[in-house]
Formats: sequence, C-alpha cells, structure tokens
Amino acid sequence: MKKQTLLLLAITTLAMPAIAQDADVATLEIKPHAQNPLGYDKTELSVKAGQKVKLTLNNTGSIAPQPHNFLLLKPGKLDAVGALANAMLADPQGMAKHYIPEAAKPDILASTKLVQPNQTETIEFTAPAEAGDYPYMCTFPGHWLLMRGVMHVTK
Repeated sequence: MKKQTLLLLAITTLAMPAIAQDADVATLEIKPHAQNPLGYDKTELSVKAGQKVKLTLNNTGSIAPQPHNFLLLKPGKLDAVGALANAMLADPQGMAKHYIPEAAKPDILASTKLVQPNQTETIEFTAPAEAGDYPYMCTFPGHWLLMRGVMHVTK
C-alpha cells in the first residue's frame, strides 16, 4: 500500500508542471463561417505577446464544403501574400504545396496545410513577441479576399 501511495505521489508531482504550463496556452478554434463558405467564423482572435498558441482549423459545417488553410502573417503583408496565393492557381503543383506560396514564407509566422472538408488540423506556435495586429488568411486561390481576419497580440 505504501509503494502505491509513493508512486501516485511521484506521478502527480511530475504531472503538475505540465498542468500549470497548459494554463498559459491560448487554445483557439477557427472554421468556415456557417453561411459564408468564403469566410472564417471568427475575424478577430486575441492572444498575449509571446504566448503559446494551439490553433485548430476545423473545416466542418460549411454550406459549400471546400479546402481551406490558415496562415498568420506579419503586419502589412496581407495583400502581397494574397496576390502570390492567387498566382498559384496557374501552378500545377499548387494543391500539393497547400497553396502556400514559397516566395511568401518569410512573411508567414504560422500556417496549417490545406485542410480538406470535414477534417481538422491543429498547429502550435508562439505568438509574436511584439504587440500588434497580425493578419490571417486562407490562401486557397481567391479565398483570401473574404476569408481573413486579424490576430490581436497584446502585452
């Protein structure tokens, strides 16, 4: 009986830091808007500077199922990355590249792959250290014009 108590105490003690650390993680979910398949259900997200982020792209519930992704960008890069994404329509490997433009990679802070209808993907990243407004978008060709939002990073 005493060995079981010590073992339980050891397991509990080892698990405590992980539990405390999870409280510092921003857990977010984003999906296509229920009525507008070319929009996200959330156009604003908020996290703290330097916070760990666990974001799930849940590609379910749309009236017109289609692939989507999520890219978090540096401020001021939405239009440039969107134009590069649209140009990928002519790239026969666009789908295989998840419609993430190679030339835009320096401006991408976090991204999911292209998530097919009725599937999900979860990514983990650290929010930028600088407070500010960081745009996010879907780069499936043409989607970025409506399927976008802003992640507010606060101190």
